[in-house]
Amino acid sequence: MQTRSHVHEHDGACCDHDVAPRLFLWICIGTAFVLNAYLADWLYRFNAPVGEVSAAIGAVILMTPILRTAWRDIRRGELRMNELVALAVLAAFVQGDFRTAGVVAFFMLISVVIETRTAEGAHAAIEGLIRLTPTNARRLLASGGEETVAADQLHTGDRIRCLPGDNVPADGKILTGRTTLNESTITGESLPRDKGPQDEVFAGTQNLTGAIEVTVVRVGADTTIGRVRELILGAEKTRLPIMRIIDRYIGYYTPAVLMIAGLVWFFTNDWNRVIALLVASCPCALILATPSAMVAALSAAARLGILVKDVTDLEGAARLTAFVFDKTGTLTTGQLGVTRLAPCDGVKPSDLLFAAGSAERFSKHPAAIALVALAKEANVTLTEPQDFREEPGQGVIASVTGGQVVSGRASWLKANGVTVDEVDSEGSSVIFVAQNGRYLGWVGLQDQVRPEAVTALKDLSDLGIRRIAMVTGDRTSVATRVSKEIGCAEFKAECLPQQKVEFVNAVKKDGYQVAVVGDGVNDAPALAAGDTGIAMGAAGSDVAIHSATIALMSNDLRRLPFLVRLSRGARAVIYQNLSVGALFIVLGLSLAGLGLLNPIVAAILHNVGSLIVVFNSARLIRAGEELHE
Repeated sequence: MQTRSHVHEHDGACCDHDVAPRLFLWICIGTAFVLNAYLADWLYRFNAPVGEVSAAIGAVILMTPILRTAWRDIRRGELRMNELVALAVLAAFVQGDFRTAGVVAFFMLISVVIETRTAEGAHAAIEGLIRLTPTNARRLLASGGEETVAADQLHTGDRIRCLPGDNVPADGKILTGRTTLNESTITGESLPRDKGPQDEVFAGTQNLTGAIEVTVVRVGADTTIGRVRELILGAEKTRLPIMRIIDRYIGYYTPAVLMIAGLVWFFTNDWNRVIALLVASCPCALILATPSAMVAALSAAARLGILVKDVTDLEGAARLTAFVFDKTGTLTTGQLGVTRLAPCDGVKPSDLLFAAGSAERFSKHPAAIALVALAKEANVTLTEPQDFREEPGQGVIASVTGGQVVSGRASWLKANGVTVDEVDSEGSSVIFVAQNGRYLGWVGLQDQVRPEAVTALKDLSDLGIRRIAMVTGDRTSVATRVSKEIGCAEFKAECLPQQKVEFVNAVKKDGYQVAVVGDGVNDAPALAAGDTGIAMGAAGSDVAIHSATIALMSNDLRRLPFLVRLSRGARAVIYQNLSVGALFIVLGLSLAGLGLLNPIVAAILHNVGSLIVVFNSARLIRAGEELHE
């Protein structure tokens, strides 16, 4: 019979936790013989050997998995918790108390089944999130037809079709069609998102409404959900310091218990006390205390699109006292919107928008995208620019209907012989526009603050985060405006990447435990400088996923206070579990040594302690459900 240890392979498992159907069947057969022994005593009171034989057979069946595990450990030269239970049931059997040996073995094995099944419920919640990639895909052929292939046979560059109700089989970009996608498996956001041509789609998300054709960008383990799965399951294998301490001293525990058992037998000569003591000393509840809580917390985090690479990072979030935010793409949407058209006297707003929008039409700068979007919304028909030339960081020059247009910074227009007015931008980014050497006016644009930013920062403050700051490379006037809108009193503007790192290091030197929050692309140095680096909007971005210790797959800032609450809740549950485990061991050893605990009751109490720990940890799985509303 192949067996394995606790869900997370903790070497101190009281016995190996194989919950395969054949083990359960093995338990049922052994239990039937033990129950038959009690039944035989009642039916055949003058034929006692019938009951004894039945109890002996049942005890042997139930003892076998436990003894095999203990023998395997001994052959490896290791002394673990398994041997304590093996000695207890073996001692009862040798003493001829077959019923006690069978009942104790039964309760210990049932404890294994219940503990593992319950703990694996949290693990299954994680696997349920990341096992959603369909097995088949509709691949389009060059001839115009369609074939059904296994999803793992897709290649980068393939074209696939997704119909309503399908799960997307690979990461890609929409070529044709529009639809609504449920991306909660990736981002944790409950509201579906509308998608159209050139928008990204992710494997494992559900197509709700339209038929779309997608070009495959990433497949298999390289997809976003594949990387999420890899990192989440990797996080489950990491260990907290308290777990490493238990591992370090676990080798001393079994010899110490055996010494106590020897002393009890020496002074009392009572095997029942010794057996009860060995059963009560098995610290399954203590060993399950930390991993069961952390797996449940990881499950809750994964459900909301919070990717934690190491459980120490999740546990460390409870100790955070300061948050340092990047501005663009983190506290703001990162997408500019036109807030003001300021034409000169004699110039219509529509003419200013036409000139600027047409000249910027071929540019990929966020300001150009915002101008084109506004023109479309205002029904201003733009023309294609001729002789288009863009100077990065300055502006563009292009020929449009009516003559040559210069659009960009004030310094760019001055360099091209155009005089511009001094303007009060009120914290906006400004594009100045001229045509044929004539100054037409300026356009004000702003990066919009995320709607949940104010609430998220207030929640962090209410949680006792003592210092919240914003750092940005943007101008001071823009930083001032954003800081007022979000209620962040401390900010630093016009920062180069190295200056952001210096700011984070200064906060750490002041004694704060610092979390740095950024978009994970241009904030990698600052993210690495913090005690905890949190990347926003990591879905589809390998850089964002790998540049931080924690990645938020969505851009919802409300995940940050939830992360702090979850970490503090997990730490509290761990302490509660450790207390319960230690209490049951101390009480069990004391009562058994005093002769107030028989082996069967000790086995029952062992189950009770383990179940209290596992069910207490399971409470964490439902954390954050309110964020789905």
